[in-house]
Amino acid sequence: MLLNFSDNLDNYKLMRQAIIPRPIGWIVTEDENTNIAPFSYFMALTSTPPTMIVSIGQKSNGEPKDTLANIRKTKKCTICIPKESQLEKMHFSAKELAHSISEAETFDIELNKKIENFPDMVHGAPVAFFCELKQELDIEGSLHKPIIVEIRHMYIDDTCFTNKEKLYFEFDPIARIGGDYSFLGTKIPAPKMH
Repeated sequence: MLLNFSDNLDNYKLMRQAIIPRPIGWIVTEDENTNIAPFSYFMALTSTPPTMIVSIGQKSNGEPKDTLANIRKTKKCTICIPKESQLEKMHFSAKELAHSISEAETFDIELNKKIENFPDMVHGAPVAFFCELKQELDIEGSLHKPIIVEIRHMYIDDTCFTNKEKLYFEFDPIARIGGDYSFLGTKIPAPKMH
């Protein structure tokens, strides 16, 4: 079957099943309270400068999601990579809440302050990136706003290191597989070059 995306298809349904796995960026932002929301349209972009891209949709009323509104206002966010024990809270934190309501309080998500002048990180997340807004992209006809953030600091839990001197580490991140989740802990060794 060959599908033509100009035929008014359910693009999201098709893309989320084929472009897998999609890592989860659990993004913490701040305004008058702390907002925490997961995004699976999220990926590393460049290593020099160290950037990532995340695509942020709108609220059901058409306004920007709190994550985007807060990043626009403060120019900062903390992107955590959740682990298995955080799956339930991470999943429920995707629920649309009023701007004045904090997901941290509503879903009992514990936070840690690691770096001044950046939003807190989710306590227990094995990896977190402390980022500044670098650029917003406009895609004609899109209801999503892709933003590029530059990584200023990175946190890695000490228990993840396999060789701290060489900065080798491993952890079991959560990713989206279609509409469900997967833990990505199983490694397949890379073939040896001859």
